[in-house]
Amino acid sequence: MSNTASASATTLTDDERALIEAARTTIDATTDAGPDEDGVHTMGAAVRASDGRVFTGVNVHHFTGGPCAELVALGAARAAGATGLTHIVAVGNHGRGVKSPCGRDRQVLADLHPDVRVILPGPDGLVSVPARELLPFAFDHRSEQV
Repeated sequence: MSNTASASATTLTDDERALIEAARTTIDATTDAGPDEDGVHTMGAAVRASDGRVFTGVNVHHFTGGPCAELVALGAARAAGATGLTHIVAVGNHGRGVKSPCGRDRQVLADLHPDVRVILPGPDGLVSVPARELLPFAFDHRSEQV
């Protein structure tokens, strides 16, 4: 990750801190791995809808691939009818804290929810940035469609 924060990075609000807590609570309650162990469920995520509802998810790790916690939380939000999303965060089990989204998640967020604010570690602590800023010079899926 870069040593400089995005120009639109902001410090966290109380609502963003509450979202982190929702993700942390979710993974703490559902992880199947002990400290320093691999497991199927090691990351939790939470997403806030524009109407204030919060949806959570956990990753499903498998050697063939599997959805990250952020994608599971996005699916849970959509399944409940949430279409406008404002924030998303991922947290590791066993107190590993907020984690930056992987490349696949960054691409999905940039394509489907470019304005959602992603909470992630910055050079001076946690910040939130719009998903569209996570992949400079990213592939633009929408512009490639017929």
